[in-house]
Amino acid sequence: MLHIFNNFTKNPKDDILAGITVSLAMIPEVVAFAFVAGIDPLVALSGAFIIGLITALFGGRPGLISGAAGAVAVIFIDLIIKGHERGMAFETPIENMGFYYLFATVILMGLIQIVAGVFKVGKFVRLIPHPVMMGFVNGLAIVIFLAQVKMFTHKNLEVGADGVKKYVSTYMQGTELYIMIGLVALTMAIVWLLPKLTKKIPAALTAILVTTAVVVFANLEVSTVGSYIIEGGGTGLKGELPTPNLELWNNLPLNYSTFTFILPYAFLAAAVGLIESLMTMNLVDELTDTRGSGNRECVAQGAGNIVSGLFGGTGGCGMIGQTVININAGGRGRLSGVMMSVTLLTFILFTDKLIEQVPIAALIGVMFMMVIETFAWSSFRILRKIPLADAAVLIIVSLVTVFFDLAIAVFVGVIISALVFAWESAKRIRARKSFKEDGTKVYEIWGPLFFGSVTDFNSKFDPKNDPDKIEIDFIESRVQDHSGIEALRGVANRYLDLGKEIKLTHLSPECKDLLMRNNPEFDTIIESSIEDPRYHIATDLMDAEV
Repeated sequence: MLHIFNNFTKNPKDDILAGITVSLAMIPEVVAFAFVAGIDPLVALSGAFIIGLITALFGGRPGLISGAAGAVAVIFIDLIIKGHERGMAFETPIENMGFYYLFATVILMGLIQIVAGVFKVGKFVRLIPHPVMMGFVNGLAIVIFLAQVKMFTHKNLEVGADGVKKYVSTYMQGTELYIMIGLVALTMAIVWLLPKLTKKIPAALTAILVTTAVVVFANLEVSTVGSYIIEGGGTGLKGELPTPNLELWNNLPLNYSTFTFILPYAFLAAAVGLIESLMTMNLVDELTDTRGSGNRECVAQGAGNIVSGLFGGTGGCGMIGQTVININAGGRGRLSGVMMSVTLLTFILFTDKLIEQVPIAALIGVMFMMVIETFAWSSFRILRKIPLADAAVLIIVSLVTVFFDLAIAVFVGVIISALVFAWESAKRIRARKSFKEDGTKVYEIWGPLFFGSVTDFNSKFDPKNDPDKIEIDFIESRVQDHSGIEALRGVANRYLDLGKEIKLTHLSPECKDLLMRNNPEFDTIIESSIEDPRYHIATDLMDAEV
């Protein structure tokens, strides 16, 4: 607990103002999350409040903002639709059954994330290469930009020829569009210019307040938070304090069929949520030159989702857009995240009419400035200066993030980077040949011996034409996997089958053990009397770290 309060705040004013600013920027994205998933906006806002509060207090990264995010929303669309269908197929049909499956899935999602944190899965985020990080940031910035462009539309309910009702989006035109662009430009100008005059006043919050005042006093007919919610089928922001969802347990069949139905969705949502949260945490680490705890963040995200599901809220994760706004506004402590959640709840409970008057243009302007600051513009400059493979990974991850999904983009980027690394490492295997005075031919191996370099390793030897005595020296090489062990065993047996004498020197203890498990006779060809001091140094260091 002391660790929490040590990081709670170093600058209360900045954290409080940053939290208020982020809460304003949180509302349209959370409402959009609700529309995408087909649920009541208040359900998503309740989830954002709960997850944001728990992760702010107990997460592994002060300043990181969590809430109901679109990356998770898309996973729940199919779940809710199929859940409704299952509910109507019951012997006693239950309407809106998909929502109860949703809450159960969010709870299971949280349990999976806690297990990931307990087993320290968070540390694997360190394996994500820098080009993947840059591609992720660029792709996400583009996604956020495109999401803001869609805000320049109206949603109209139309009835098709088949009688099916659906929402059709049409872009703004004429005077309405010009006013919208002007208000967005005004917001962006304030966010850009105010810090040049003074940094004591939060630029984003000031821009939102000024733009709102212009709209109210000029009585401009523009799209606001309230009208945006109503267009999407909502009834406004007015809500109540979240309470445990007892209907969930009354309506949800707790059986194996339910578990198998929600498990794939819960696992995918947990993976996407953790990837986005941990990638956001890495970005904040770079922005603040500090380091968070990935495993602790996994547990906090899981706890937040469990409580959210129990209280009838939606699932969520770290939100890069709101996090960057928070960091740029000076939010560095846990207080900023707590303030965001408390302010969000306050808006829902008490100031719904005021917040509904905030023009969407003000929020779009803040998000546009965030996109400009988030996009890694340096990537254009370094593309020709980095290896071709890294440049390709950066571009591919950006495109996959835009056209598919964040989690898929990260997996694709890591896999391509790993394959490139394996290929480059495979080409580094070398064999320096020399002869001793007694005629023994020595193969001094350089480079890693693993699945990628096995073919080149085998081609280095000539058992038929080599002399009767052979020594293979691994002082500058390491056998790194089972494929390498099998390749070494195969080479040794080729010489032994020809009746030649072979010695293997400077093998690691692990490699010796693995070789002799299936070939005990190799004890005679492995030179155990030769000690490599570098093994002892490495072992000592590893023991010290443990």
